[in-house]
Formats: sequence, C-alpha cells, structure tokens
Amino acid sequence: MKTIFIAYPKCSTCRNAEKYLKAHAIDYEFRHITEAVPTADELRNWISQNDFPIRKLFNTSGNVYKQLNLKEKLDLMREEEMLQLLSSNGMLIKRPILIQGNRMINGYSAEKYDAFFSGQDFV
Repeated sequence: MKTIFIAYPKCSTCRNAEKYLKAHAIDYEFRHITEAVPTADELRNWISQNDFPIRKLFNTSGNVYKQLNLKEKLDLMREEEMLQLLSSNGMLIKRPILIQGNRMINGYSAEKYDAFFSGQDFV
C-alpha cells in the first residue's frame, strides 16, 4: 500500500521521521508541506475517515500559529473555517503527516510509527 509522507525538510522532527522510514525500508512518496499544502478537502477526508479531532492538525508550537493568536481564536471558529485556514498555509499544520490508504497520523515518535505500520488504530 502506498505511503505518503508530508513533511517540511527543515523540521528536525520530520527529518527524524524520514530516518525511521528509511531505516525500516518503507517506500514512501514525499510531499513538501509548504509547496503542496494539503487542501481543505484532503484534510476533511483525513479527519473524517480517522475520527481525528481537527484541533490536532494545528501546529500549536509554530510561529504562524502564535502570530495569528490562534489559541484564542480557534474556539470561535467553525470547522470549515479551520479547514480553510489550515489549507492556506502548510506551516499551520502539525507535521509530519503519514497517509496510508484511508489511515493517517501526524507528529512523530518511533512508537507511534511502529503502531501505525503494524495496523493499530489510535488518534
């Protein structure tokens, strides 16, 4: 099954995740998160197919998130507004993202990737 790895090359977490993929000989398609930002439709599909809370898509430690003061604003936004905002700037999205079939996760830890590739479900 095809694995899509959506990441930002300058991000150390993304680089560690990519090292994991290479060390485990996992074939993947790389997608640069700021050059090919996930669309609102893609994000909507991923969260609905995985019962994934939309707030977990936000890169809460990122500069853009902080500059836009989103911690305060998200409570006032509808889901569609959040999706449009996320799809407007890849730096707002928590990375890396792994997509395999209908499954997705974001962020990285070796344990999380082990579980993902063994077929375990989690959010």
